[in-house]
Amino acid sequence: MRKRARNLLTILLTTVVAAACGSNYEAPPAAESAAAPQQQTGAPTATQAGALPGTGPVLETMNAGGYSYVNVDLGGTPVWAAGPQVKVKVGDVVTLPDGMAMRGYHSKSLDRTFEVVYFVGGIDVQGGATIKQDLGGSSRSRMAVVTVEPGSVTRAEGGKTVEEVMTGAADLAGQGVTLRGRVVKFNSGIIGTNWLHLQDGSGAAGSNDLTITTSAVVAVGDMVVVRGKVTTDKDFGAGYKYAVIIEDAEVTKE
Repeated sequence: MRKRARNLLTILLTTVVAAACGSNYEAPPAAESAAAPQQQTGAPTATQAGALPGTGPVLETMNAGGYSYVNVDLGGTPVWAAGPQVKVKVGDVVTLPDGMAMRGYHSKSLDRTFEVVYFVGGIDVQGGATIKQDLGGSSRSRMAVVTVEPGSVTRAEGGKTVEEVMTGAADLAGQGVTLRGRVVKFNSGIIGTNWLHLQDGSGAAGSNDLTITTSAVVAVGDMVVVRGKVTTDKDFGAGYKYAVIIEDAEVTKE
């Protein structure tokens, strides 16, 4: 039954991309025609154990046959994935949904064989647009960046706005605050924690977006309540330096 479901998913993915990309398209092989999996011995690697879904920086990327191929660092494990072609470059942070692992897959367009490549329905470029496929039909849809309009978010009871925290950080440093807002960006597993950007419609450029670290897992577009202490002039190293940030926050979805 599982094998039959995987084959059906392959056929659907093949049909959708063919319709979207026309004849200039390289179809993934059916599960039976992929290179036979190697015999597994000992403990499975992170990739074999199932690395998706996940979020991480792009180490290498290329377009071919209507696909974007990305090599993504998922928690220290480089993972290859391929999805509908999207604008992406090395250094971009992307989120990959669960996908179908094809082992020993050979791309004719690239003349390259991948030990393992995951075919996914969409590659979400954080902070940009994403192309996603509807596996039940031939349409493609574009998901826009989340925009939070002024006055669209109700202030948390007894809480602050993003603008108040950003502009009053010197007085708030070390104090606990509560905010309600919408997640406009989310990256997981970077420097051992998850990162989100929160907006509530207050403030202008430079005071309308607050960075938060947390163990919670959320998604772009979620409305959340954040509780944590304000930290100023925080330097994590590796280029992660923030004038204002809330660390180790408690984040609750609404």
